[in-house]
Amino acid sequence: MAAEHTAASKSRYLWMEVSPLTRRRIDSFRANRRGYWSLWVFMVLFTVALFSEFVANDKPYLVSYAGEFYYPILKSYPETTFGGEFSTEADYNDPYVAELIEQDGWMLWPVIRYHHRTVAWDLPTPAPSPPDRKHWLGTDDQARDVVARLLYGFRISVLFGFTLTVISAIIGVAAGAVQGFFGGWIDLLFQRFIEVWAGLPTLYLLIILASVVEPNFWWLLGLLLLFSWMGFVGVVRAEFLRARNFDYITAARALGVKNSRIMFQHVLPNAVVATITFMPFTLAGSVTVLTSLDFLGIGLPPGSASLGELLAQGKANLQAPWLGLTGFFVILIMLSLLMFIGEAVRDAFDPRKTSQ
Repeated sequence: MAAEHTAASKSRYLWMEVSPLTRRRIDSFRANRRGYWSLWVFMVLFTVALFSEFVANDKPYLVSYAGEFYYPILKSYPETTFGGEFSTEADYNDPYVAELIEQDGWMLWPVIRYHHRTVAWDLPTPAPSPPDRKHWLGTDDQARDVVARLLYGFRISVLFGFTLTVISAIIGVAAGAVQGFFGGWIDLLFQRFIEVWAGLPTLYLLIILASVVEPNFWWLLGLLLLFSWMGFVGVVRAEFLRARNFDYITAARALGVKNSRIMFQHVLPNAVVATITFMPFTLAGSVTVLTSLDFLGIGLPPGSASLGELLAQGKANLQAPWLGLTGFFVILIMLSLLMFIGEAVRDAFDPRKTSQ
């Protein structure tokens, strides 16, 4: 009881350390039930997808054979280890290998016994096959399990969106801070550069890139990063333009405080608020861009797990409606959750609501 009382007291003490403004923002976010529960649902889905190899894989967690334990999900073992004939890596879905192991042991499998690249050779009907007991959402036109590809595709889409959003925010905040704080010719030249740079046709550049090299995760990230940072410049620039003439900024300059210190310690915290409220919507846009590129066939390399590629398969296989419907509803749910979270964050940082 004493330990529980101490832990509760420490928790209350840490909560009391939070500033009243931050506490009001947290309370405002939690009061928005739709955004609050959307965050929890999204975090659960993303956590499951983050460990996709342990949820959907064609290799078992654990193999017990001849009194010894093996971990195929972490290490490769040749077929000869289990009494087979080939020195290549064992195919645990092969009935021959499975029979060898089960004669003197057992296997512990993930919930879904298919990797996103695994081809199911035992389908009762030609691919794409409809949902059944083994394939909960059916298979695509290459006999790959749709649930497994959804998990891996969801993970790469969210990770791509997170990475692009964070790096874009860093570059955009830095550019907007320099523009707004110094103003004058620096601001004017930077704005003209952004206007010209934003007019470049991003889609055509991606098509040209796809004809020269095979696009991958990092190629697409780098190319989209060249343009995505501009979305953050406007809000940060406006905040710095507004704050640069405040009395405390003028006083700090008169006292000889360096510009870098004024920017990062006094003005930037106010600009970060606008940036944070903008980030969930940028994340949703980044995921949509990757999905669109994959749908057009100029995104991730062929064979990669992708939500856009699943939509493209649904378009090409109208006789298999589970493909298009699955991709549509997954993207709909994901973007809806991100929008609800973004709205809750925006309301939490709204000074008109947190000041009440």
